[in-house]
Amino acid sequence: MELSRQIAEDLLKIKAVFFRPEEPFTWASGIKSPVYCDNRLTLTAPEVRNDVENGLASLIREYYPQAEVLMGTSTAGIAHAAIVGHIMGLPMGYVRSGSKDHGRQNQIEGKLEPGQKVVVVEDLISTGGSVIEVVNVLREAGAEVLGIVSIFTYGMKKGLERLAAADVENHSLTDFDCIAQVASETGYIRPEDVRRLIAFRNDPSDESWIGA
Repeated sequence: MELSRQIAEDLLKIKAVFFRPEEPFTWASGIKSPVYCDNRLTLTAPEVRNDVENGLASLIREYYPQAEVLMGTSTAGIAHAAIVGHIMGLPMGYVRSGSKDHGRQNQIEGKLEPGQKVVVVEDLISTGGSVIEVVNVLREAGAEVLGIVSIFTYGMKKGLERLAAADVENHSLTDFDCIAQVASETGYIRPEDVRRLIAFRNDPSDESWIGA
């Protein structure tokens, strides 16, 4: 089975993806969304976790075979970076959202040498802002960031543009379009809701899909 579809089915099976086109979720950014994805639930579902971590490892082997260190995003990417690092026999660390105010005041946790080739491990990407901050911190520390792997991406225009502007690529196990399609086929949502979901993804600022 195609990996993206397998992961989409896994996420739906454990109800890590919530669809509420009639009663949208509000993100921290203020964006109203018909979808909420909680990939933390994959950690408490061993079979799905196995698919996710082996899938992330396969993406790294395919796209970033020179990887020397994995760096998770704080906090959602930390566990995934640790498990994938274990699978691949690679060192891992993580990047805090800000420097500690005590001890060594690290923002990067774990050993990282200038020039090392790093892959960032993220759980999901929407507008791309937080993961690009992590990439910038690693670059400032002298790392060569090969790219990003993530479980899920919305594929939003703003996120794609930000990644392109930062000159960094992302490879996700599955994406918004795939999950919407699988959800429709399996009766998780109504087929007519797929159009509304895609309308949201294409332009989150246009809320006309809410009453469509």
